[in-house]
Amino acid sequence: MQTFQYSRPTTVDQAIRAGARSKTAQQYADVRFAAGGTTLIDLMKLDVEQPKQILDINGLPLERIEPAPGGGLVIGALVRNSTVAHHPVVQRDYPVLSQALLSGASPQLRNMATTAGNLLQRTRCMYFRDTAHACNKREPGTGCSAIGGHNRMLAILGTSKDCIASNPSDQNVALTALEATIQVQGIKGKRSIPIQEFYLKPGSTPDRENVLQPGDLIVSVTLPAPIAGSRSHYLKLRDRAAYEFALASAAIVIKVNGNRIEIGRAHV
Repeated sequence: MQTFQYSRPTTVDQAIRAGARSKTAQQYADVRFAAGGTTLIDLMKLDVEQPKQILDINGLPLERIEPAPGGGLVIGALVRNSTVAHHPVVQRDYPVLSQALLSGASPQLRNMATTAGNLLQRTRCMYFRDTAHACNKREPGTGCSAIGGHNRMLAILGTSKDCIASNPSDQNVALTALEATIQVQGIKGKRSIPIQEFYLKPGSTPDRENVLQPGDLIVSVTLPAPIAGSRSHYLKLRDRAAYEFALASAAIVIKVNGNRIEIGRAHV
């Protein structure tokens, strides 16, 4: 692990200003927000990520789960995965999200991992995490060792000739089926981003994974009002029953009237 500066901003605005101090994509990688650290710290130990400054945002007031105006639920960026999974409203109205979260990681990691951190979780592709191998996501222009290598757990759809890495998050599959919206605050103000528009396809720039700009901070995720009479479920296929990433997974939200599907939302 390389040396870095550590600071703890006390307000959202302070965190955004500190995160936006660098304007280029390369410099942006030098400043990272950290909360649970369940992905970032691992990657720093492997020298995959080498930020020059860590901004610890655990002191920011982003840990609430509360009703959304007009219906739905707002989940703060720093709410821990275990809290979301066991929240009574989530279990009652959005069981697919609870199921997805409980199928991931371990109880110890779920107690640390956050909603926003899970949104930004990076691939578990072995070549991305091993600096001895070529990886366009880690180092653009070097190639993709996974295409001709060990890729059983990697993506089949939504890939490109430059990258076949997959997003490992169980949470994100469920949030997409629920049509969640991500609230982001940055130096240009606040904006809401549908999760379907948040992630970028790899194309020729797999190192760019989402639409966030330097200094952008995810502050919350909003779930729409539950569909009356609907049911939902999360299914995950994996090599072992616990603490394993998916070979394939699917989340579905469906409302049936007799033999007719009135509403169907799914994400795989």
